[in-house]
Amino acid sequence: MNTLAYGLLSLLSHSPLSGYDLTQRIQPFWPAKHSQIYPLLARLEKYDMVSCELIQQSDKPDKKVYSIQEKGLDALRKWLALPASDPVMRDELMLKAFCISQVEPTVSRDLFAARLEHYKAKSQRLNDKIQSVRHMANAGEDGIPPYDSPYFGAYILLNKGKLTCRTNIEWCEWVLSIIPHGSGNTVD
Repeated sequence: MNTLAYGLLSLLSHSPLSGYDLTQRIQPFWPAKHSQIYPLLARLEKYDMVSCELIQQSDKPDKKVYSIQEKGLDALRKWLALPASDPVMRDELMLKAFCISQVEPTVSRDLFAARLEHYKAKSQRLNDKIQSVRHMANAGEDGIPPYDSPYFGAYILLNKGKLTCRTNIEWCEWVLSIIPHGSGNTVD
């Protein structure tokens, strides 16, 4: 099985989901297309790791809702105990930053100002989601869901995202502070 298959099992370990819902929910963790997910679901079903229920809908086409089975939970638990592979980073801005001196400082400033705004907006969205998770998990006074709560994983991931945003905001602000304001190679 590949990592995406384990990702689908991870999502299904929380609740039954349709293929469309799985496609939407996996995106923050692993970019995947319908063309990858549906064959994997069929394979997982073939190996009795998930089951599928056809839900009839009157106003839309019928949909399949997948649930994890004991065999899938066993496979997921074994995978969770294995060391994780090195993280993969793909960020177009990093490539542009490498050769940023090839363009005028105003172009560079615009790139980093746009990225700064992106991270500020993302940070606010993450703060909102963290508050929502705390509320849904009935978190204690410290705001942290209990370890055995289905919300614990979401809570720690949202906080990782928030900390990453904070670091990226600081980096963008720092880069903007050292890029010259006019043409030339010195900071104004």
